[in-house]
Amino acid sequence: MKRKSILKKGFALALALMIVFATVGCGKKDKKDKNAEKEVEIVVYAAASLTESLEQIAENYKKDHPNVKIVFNFDSSGTLKTQIEEGADCDLFISAAKKQMDALDKNADAEKNPDGNDLIDSDTRTDLLENKVVLAVPDDNKKNINSFDDLVAHLQAKDILMAMGNEDVPVGQYTQKILAYYGLDETKLASDGVISYGSNVKEVTSQISEGAVDCGVIYSTDASSAGLKFVDEATKDMCGQVIYPAAVTKNSKNKDAAKAFLEYLKSAESKAVFEGIGFTCIR
Repeated sequence: MKRKSILKKGFALALALMIVFATVGCGKKDKKDKNAEKEVEIVVYAAASLTESLEQIAENYKKDHPNVKIVFNFDSSGTLKTQIEEGADCDLFISAAKKQMDALDKNADAEKNPDGNDLIDSDTRTDLLENKVVLAVPDDNKKNINSFDDLVAHLQAKDILMAMGNEDVPVGQYTQKILAYYGLDETKLASDGVISYGSNVKEVTSQISEGAVDCGVIYSTDASSAGLKFVDEATKDMCGQVIYPAAVTKNSKNKDAAKAFLEYLKSAESKAVFEGIGFTCIR
């Protein structure tokens, strides 16, 4: 009887130890799982023309990365560049032109980065997309504008109102090149009252959609997203290539997550979204 009692107690002790170890093991596993599901926030500063495509891509990304929260700040690339220079929280910057990215890149020439900024991780910089600059008109196209040549003739006759981006907005800078290509003086045109400005491409697009202007210079992707007709496309000689560079910022609080999302932007799934809206994927 005494021996049975000892065995019984030993079995009870062994069982208790097994339960303790199992509980500790489960606790570690739960803790690990909890850490794996910890939410990570990525703040993406992107050109306004990327709004529709990036919002769709973010939804797709969320399906396989439910713990990643992507916060967008869409605006003109010039405004975003300034905000980054002023210390705004940003993990990933996608510009609608190389100019704004160069101004933050220590590897850029002094002429392109006169302030010597070192605000992006140059190793992550990549040319992501190409867009096209187009001449778009409202549905009624009352002035019967069908080409850039028509636009020039009307501007010279001072009988239309054209919308374009401000000088610090990439689409505005591309438009300035087009005007210069045709030998037109933007300052004089503005004083003649034939130019209406927008602080980003979405504002310019809205002016055209609402019929507040007779035409405007925007990106083909914005024309497509807004259901607008574009009547002509600017050539490389007229305004150069419209390249969208992307890079993780030096002060990113979640660099690994930002790099992972940037890689996803080069994936076949993201490419389908970009090209569906009208972009050309470079990577």
